[in-house]
Amino acid sequence: MVLVALLWSIAGVVTRHLESAASFEVTFWRSAFNALALVVLLSWLRGPTVLAQSLRRGGRALWLSGVCWAVMYTAFMVAITLTTVANVLVTMAVAPLFTALAARLALGHRLAPRTWAAIVVAGLGIGWMYGRDVSGAGAQHVLGVAIALAVPVAAAVNWTLIQALRAPGRGGEPPDMLAAVLLGALLSAAGTLPFALPFAASAHDLGLLALLGGVQLAIPCLLAVTAAKVLSAPEVSLLALLEVVFGVAWAWLGAGEAPSPAVLLGGGVVLLALAAHEAAGLRQPKVVPT
Repeated sequence: MVLVALLWSIAGVVTRHLESAASFEVTFWRSAFNALALVVLLSWLRGPTVLAQSLRRGGRALWLSGVCWAVMYTAFMVAITLTTVANVLVTMAVAPLFTALAARLALGHRLAPRTWAAIVVAGLGIGWMYGRDVSGAGAQHVLGVAIALAVPVAAAVNWTLIQALRAPGRGGEPPDMLAAVLLGALLSAAGTLPFALPFAASAHDLGLLALLGGVQLAIPCLLAVTAAKVLSAPEVSLLALLEVVFGVAWAWLGAGEAPSPAVLLGGGVVLLALAAHEAAGLRQPKVVPT
């Protein structure tokens, strides 16, 4: 999971080194290369016939999950071209808390007091960060922040859906949700293609975007699924927060994008709240959701 977080975190700094590709074109090529890499990897792991059957028989759950993945892929890349890497990554860090709220509303999972405390503290951190950094900023910056919020919202819906499919007492075999990752990449590429034309990406840009699609998305997604089989959910969530730390550091060191003091302070509060929440969860006995 540390490797997964490290690979996920390179998106911001790599994007900053693009030469001519614009917002939607960046999203299109990244999603297209991601889909190509996933087709190759999943065909190798599962076989092309099994993969095709998974896409064909997945049903509404697979499509809903695919839409969530598409929103995450698209919103992240569009937001990263409108606002700072730090703002996007710190906003995405609230995904575990959004997921807890979604699970409470949709599945009736009881939230522990530590979760409510983390929600309040993280909210204060986000409010400080945006109140100091976005106040008086241009419309493009504010739009980037709003688009970035779609990532944790879609992630919360997606994770809650996967939890519901694996709930005790549910009849039938759940669909292969790895296929939804591929479906999301295809939907993202198809949805952004009309806005990406005419293409302006140079050969240099295409090389970087292929790196993002394959190394930054496809490979770590498969690694994360493997890690989740042996690590507990709190461990996975805690280690995934390293993406924020790595990503801000890469953008700072590799692209000269130094985060503002408000982002550092507010983001630090968010990360501390989330880390404390997940670390406390590791010490708690496992309780059946009610």
